[in-house]
Amino acid sequence: MVDIEKANQEALKRLLDAKPVWVDVQKAIDVIPGMKKNLFLHAGPPVTWDRMSGPQRGATIGALIYEGMAKTPEEAEKIAASGAIEFDPCHHHHAAAPMAGLICPSMPVIVVENEAFGNKAFCNLSEGIGKVLRMGAYSEDVIARLKWMENVFFPVLQKAIRKAGKIELKPINAEALTMGDELHNRTRAASYLLFAKLVPYLLATMEDIKNTNESISFIQQNIHAYLPFIMASCKASVEPCEGIEGSTMVTVMSRNGTDWGIRVSGMGSEWFTCESPVPDVLLFPGFKKEDVGRDMGDSSIMETVGLGGLAIASAPAIIKFVGGTTQLAIKKNLEMYEITIGENNTYQIPYFDFRGTPTGIDIRKVVEKNLTPFIDTGVAHKDPGVGQVGAGLLDAPTECFKKALIAFAKKYAA
Repeated sequence: MVDIEKANQEALKRLLDAKPVWVDVQKAIDVIPGMKKNLFLHAGPPVTWDRMSGPQRGATIGALIYEGMAKTPEEAEKIAASGAIEFDPCHHHHAAAPMAGLICPSMPVIVVENEAFGNKAFCNLSEGIGKVLRMGAYSEDVIARLKWMENVFFPVLQKAIRKAGKIELKPINAEALTMGDELHNRTRAASYLLFAKLVPYLLATMEDIKNTNESISFIQQNIHAYLPFIMASCKASVEPCEGIEGSTMVTVMSRNGTDWGIRVSGMGSEWFTCESPVPDVLLFPGFKKEDVGRDMGDSSIMETVGLGGLAIASAPAIIKFVGGTTQLAIKKNLEMYEITIGENNTYQIPYFDFRGTPTGIDIRKVVEKNLTPFIDTGVAHKDPGVGQVGAGLLDAPTECFKKALIAFAKKYAA
């Protein structure tokens, strides 16, 4: 009979032993395993064009225009529906990407290596907030920004990190938690910490003062500049925990605006899915409840390592952005200790007297206690082409955890 407790302790140990470091920036086609010219990676479980949510369709349209494969949205839709483009989850390629999650071949991606285990993970660069591709927008200004990021920002950033050699991310993550971040929806402190480490290398490798100044300004003004770094950091940290026989620890939580899905260590690469819910949203001015799309994005990879909603008591200021109350955040954070395998030895919550964040979501405890992971998230318009409408809170749907536990029991039945 399999020893579940021993398997879970091994999974947790691997997660806690992770040492993610930023080592490079490269174009997706040059570095992501399996990437090719007609492959688009998306957030969440597998989905086809006909079932894609509005924001993912919008991001696909924008990506086709950005790649030069289509000139108009109408042409892009025809190409996407024709079967000429292959779609696959980011998680099938050691990657994670926010919201629509669209990574196409020409996009620059962050490369993070887990030095403790030698594996690498990838995430596309942050465009900022509002009207952006990852939220399903594809207007001319969105495409122009992506082109600037590819032609100006990417080379500047690549020279800087190659000069630095590497930048350790775990210490930045840990310090940011003590400075008001929870590292899902609020990465301000982490962005500033990375900025401080990066600027000397940006200046040391400066070849064009205009391009470097534009790049520095872009980082400084982007409150989500650190988002790809934390996502790749988390993905690299949790991947060594996959495939541990008998472990009930969640290794992936992800959504595509249609389906909400998880993967479990002891169940390998199998997805367990259900319908994605609509978050409880604090809307931007000019939008209404009817505009809100279903929950989406790979960014809930943060919660799998004990960040985001599992560290929300560290970030009372985020409540102003996502809605809710500080007391709700504290209550929810405390509940997360009931559904996790242990506590983090690096990520700590000051409000809880620097107690380690709850880490390692256990599907058995989720079902037994009827408590699901708490997530704070960005929210896109339900229709393609619009972009972000606000930010919100939600409890993960129970159904996918129940499906996973039933399958686990069948697989490991004595």
